[in-house]
Amino acid sequence: MNKAPTIGLVSLGCPKALVDSERILTTLRAQGYGFSRDYQGADLVIVNTCGFIDSAKAESLDAIGEAITENGKVIVTGCLGVEDDLIKKTHPKVLAVTGPHQYEQVVEAVHQTLPPVHDPFVDLVPEQGLKLTPKHYSYLKISEGCSNRCSFCIIPSIRGNLVSRPVASVLYEAERLVKAGTKELLVISQDTSAYGQDIKYASTPFHGRQVKAKFYDLCKELGELGAWVRLHYVYPYPHVDKAIELMADDKILPYLDIPFQHASPQILKAMRRPANTEKTLDRIKSWRKTCPDLAIRSSFVVGFPGETEADFQLLLDWLDEARIDRVGCFEYEAVAGAKANELPNAVPQEIKRQRYETLMAKAQEISFDILEKKIGRTIEVLVDDVNGEENQAIARSKWDAPEIDGNVIIDNASGIKPGDMLEVTINDCDAYDLFATVATESANHKATKQ
Repeated sequence: MNKAPTIGLVSLGCPKALVDSERILTTLRAQGYGFSRDYQGADLVIVNTCGFIDSAKAESLDAIGEAITENGKVIVTGCLGVEDDLIKKTHPKVLAVTGPHQYEQVVEAVHQTLPPVHDPFVDLVPEQGLKLTPKHYSYLKISEGCSNRCSFCIIPSIRGNLVSRPVASVLYEAERLVKAGTKELLVISQDTSAYGQDIKYASTPFHGRQVKAKFYDLCKELGELGAWVRLHYVYPYPHVDKAIELMADDKILPYLDIPFQHASPQILKAMRRPANTEKTLDRIKSWRKTCPDLAIRSSFVVGFPGETEADFQLLLDWLDEARIDRVGCFEYEAVAGAKANELPNAVPQEIKRQRYETLMAKAQEISFDILEKKIGRTIEVLVDDVNGEENQAIARSKWDAPEIDGNVIIDNASGIKPGDMLEVTINDCDAYDLFATVATESANHKATKQ
């Protein structure tokens, strides 16, 4: 059994800082870390600083220096942490600096340098943590907040600006999930392709290698973990193009969830979103040239204030050309606090409903045409559920995210279990789902295992 890593702690300042230290220690202890009362017995030292007056700052800087001299691996937190430049200028060997009350950031910094060792006989929670999804797929959140200012959205006022997680923290979490049985990682955030912008794409150590907090680098590393990797909420920034190559090489799934919202430049401008739809169409064509199997999911808003019949027709024409595989649609609703509430020319509710139904009928036509072309193919699927009464398995292909996209319905499902990955042959389709049977080779493999 691997030895539990040990942490040393130097806690300075007022009782409030002492409570902060207690919370940090409580979290780390729940994750299996041990503690040392001296520098020599610790694998890493946390210094919780005070920065109230100059003498307290000096004391904190001296304590950091002593910990570096005696141990070598030091993470700084607390009130002096707001003076990041001062700490790093005085002690450039410090591993990480966080401010007061930033318990999660302190724990993440510890994980990056000293990953926890899971002991199933002692720990109160499983190594991958508690999950609300089935064992075979997991959501992987890479950031909080959003720095966009869309006129219909209040997320930034609720969650603040973009705050990206250090890339090593994301990758270690993903690795733990895969080791615990996750076969599909669903990458989520408010703006996935903006990942790392707020932290200037800072590198952090992952298994001894420095990895940058960049969208492409994250995708590349996740693609090496041996699980499906599905990207959600990706804005079509130019640097997304490079990730399409990873999809073409089967490193990550050929799937992009892009919230286009509309196609009319006038409406996109009112929404405060990028409005160059011609360039977007060109890039979609380029993506599909690089990766012909690419599936794109998107959501659109109809009835936005000021939307004319011409705007709506432009959206329908754009869908005809873009051939979006999976489409969701929402009738515009005012949200308290959103800037869009101030816009003139509200669209009547009956027109919103009519446009919704027209758009969804268009989306179904496109979807059916795309799915019909897959009949006869043999593909890999991940099984989510089994209906014993119907003797059918409910699975998903690389083109389907759970809960929001279609399914692959497999007949003759005897012996199939949730979490199985199978090769199936597609026999039929409707507007949303594929219908299949287990491919001969996959069935033979399963019979051999049994």
